[in-house]
Amino acid sequence: MIYLNGDFMPIEQARISVLDRGFIFGDGVYEVIPVYSRRPFRLAEHLVRLQSSMDAIRLVNPNPASKWTELVGRIIVANPWEDQNVYLQVTRGAAKRDHAFPKGLKPTVFVMASELVPPSAELVKSGAKAIVLPDNRWLRCDIKSTSLLGNCMLRTLAADEGCAEAILVRDGVLTEASASNVFVVKSGTVLTPPKSHLILPGITYDVVLEILRANAIAHEVRPVAESELRSAEEIWITSSSREVLAITTLDGKQVGSGRPGSVGERVHALYQQYKANVMRAPAHA
Repeated sequence: MIYLNGDFMPIEQARISVLDRGFIFGDGVYEVIPVYSRRPFRLAEHLVRLQSSMDAIRLVNPNPASKWTELVGRIIVANPWEDQNVYLQVTRGAAKRDHAFPKGLKPTVFVMASELVPPSAELVKSGAKAIVLPDNRWLRCDIKSTSLLGNCMLRTLAADEGCAEAILVRDGVLTEASASNVFVVKSGTVLTPPKSHLILPGITYDVVLEILRANAIAHEVRPVAESELRSAEEIWITSSSREVLAITTLDGKQVGSGRPGSVGERVHALYQQYKANVMRAPAHA
């Protein structure tokens, strides 16, 4: 069951105009909200990021937070999985094809869910493979835009090499991965790039930083050189679907010992504990 422009329906019945600017230009934004035991994870933070993306492209939010909360709740109930990914998308709407933003359009609002399947225990234990690629995307990666062709191309290059991710560098500095944020461990200290227009401000990225602070784990948020990435003792990627996943092979070479490192294993365990605590908290908290 999905939601489209005011109606709930089976996804097979969903229809939009071929002149929708999301279809023609990728003129829209989106969010993906993880749901555990039918409870959305950090919904307020996801809605703040959605608003930030809309503000950046001068798109008026069609719903207050209370309405989004209601829609997310109804989609969760209407679908069969206990753990879900709820996807929200808002485009500028349908109009005659012209590059400049038209005024007065009715946005297209779409909400759907899919089953959330975290990394397998085997993958968590072994770690994943990644390659390093030049970050050749546009310069507003902080906008969670539906225009993801650059990310898709980079991720496909990684898949061609049998890798789970493409880790990106721009001008000799780490930015992020094609669909996740990146942390490295260097000389026992966790390093990650600061938020900027060159990376998506990840919700899981924020949770990991909170965990590092709360548990007095040495860390620095600062620019990370490509040389630090390549010589790191540990590398992790973080996202709503991958949570905290170790990268143990980079460009065909083992990272550290070639197994997930002790710092990452601790942070992964603390993330699982944090997630469980949030899900056990009273619904109004």
